[in-house]
Amino acid sequence: WPVPPPLRPGRPPPLPSASELPDAPARPPPGGVVEHQVRNRLLGYREEENLPEASPAVQDVFRGLGEAARASLGLRLALDGPQDESADTPATTRSREELDAEDTAIEISEERTPEATEPTGLARPTTRAALQVAVGSSLAIAGGELLSSQRWYWAVLTCWIVFLNTASTGEILVKGYRRLLGTVLGVVAGIGLAGLVGHHTWTAFALVLVFIFAMFYSAPLSYTLMSFFVTAMLGLLYTLLNTYSAEVLVLRIEETALGAACGVFAAAVVLPVHTDRRTNELLVAVLDRLADVTRGAVDQLSGGTGGDLVERARELDQALADLRAATQPLTHPITPLRSRRDSVRYVVALLETCAYHGRSLAATAELLPTHPSIAADPRLRGACGRIVHNIEAIAAHVADPRAAVEIESGSSIASMLEPGTLRTPRYGRVTDRVLRHLQRLDEAVSGLARPLGVTGGPAR
Repeated sequence: WPVPPPLRPGRPPPLPSASELPDAPARPPPGGVVEHQVRNRLLGYREEENLPEASPAVQDVFRGLGEAARASLGLRLALDGPQDESADTPATTRSREELDAEDTAIEISEERTPEATEPTGLARPTTRAALQVAVGSSLAIAGGELLSSQRWYWAVLTCWIVFLNTASTGEILVKGYRRLLGTVLGVVAGIGLAGLVGHHTWTAFALVLVFIFAMFYSAPLSYTLMSFFVTAMLGLLYTLLNTYSAEVLVLRIEETALGAACGVFAAAVVLPVHTDRRTNELLVAVLDRLADVTRGAVDQLSGGTGGDLVERARELDQALADLRAATQPLTHPITPLRSRRDSVRYVVALLETCAYHGRSLAATAELLPTHPSIAADPRLRGACGRIVHNIEAIAAHVADPRAAVEIESGSSIASMLEPGTLRTPRYGRVTDRVLRHLQRLDEAVSGLARPLGVTGGPAR
């Protein structure tokens, strides 16, 4: 700027004219060049060659900045839509392409995945259970009030309990029977212990604590034992409170029997779920999980990627546990259908055998990358295709008995894997453990087809 003239006293300095002012730099508009440069530079840190020469920890910080910039770019694309790409660098272009590819993959997976249609109205399990409990509780309240105007809630409590963790009429019947049996035995024990330790307060108190511990300890093991300890504890507790009466304990048996009967009646009359339908659904679920585990393990043993075999094996165990619990009404010792009980026990035992060998195959497949004695062989997949086919055929027959399916029969896995045969692996390529599990799994699946009514067919 030019040197201003000397100041005169009492007068302000003159202002410079517009022509004497220097040109001010142009300010970039919001979201303009500066923002693009910062974004492009941050996205460039996702590439190894753009990282600064520093310690690994500092380089990780710059990688994190790059990933944060990519996430911010994806969020802006999702909210604002397409943007100007004229100032993009190659790193920014790659990030945009990655985000577009991820969106396309999500859309394709949503199109291929069928939406699970949840049942509505009375077909919903929660709605059905609510109606059953409401009807059973109403009957229990009315009947319990007739037996005792003070202890009627025992019948309602029993009616509620028999519906917990049950899904079929048979399960409710078995649970009600076990509660009634435990209550009867507990009343007998409570009357006997009250007569023995009724005058020894501290002894009775100690037994109450022991029974409380035993009640919670035996709850996961046996519902009958838990009911026994609860009722026996009540007998001793009434003794400590000086309110003991044999008539009260007998009334507990009556109220328990009434509540169990009301629950079974409501389950059998109001939207009943038959045990056969429940067990068939769970059996199909077990077979589907078994096919997934076997297919994944064989695929990984053949050199492919079997996926998360541990999670699949865990799902198989859970499905088998649900089936075992649902078949308790059919395998109970007091069931009058002896032949059916034996058939159900045989099927469950074969499924446990299949699950064991399926888990063993999955465990062996998990050791494949590190175990020196286990080698992948691509031909193993073809040799074991019959097992997966038979499992799926049995599941299809259980789901729809009218389905025209047949299991394949043929030579054993061991004979197919003998040295010198074509299109099959040799003993030097896979371990004897894998062959043994495959052979036992094939035999168990073939044995499972007979009690389920699946016929055999020729080998492919």
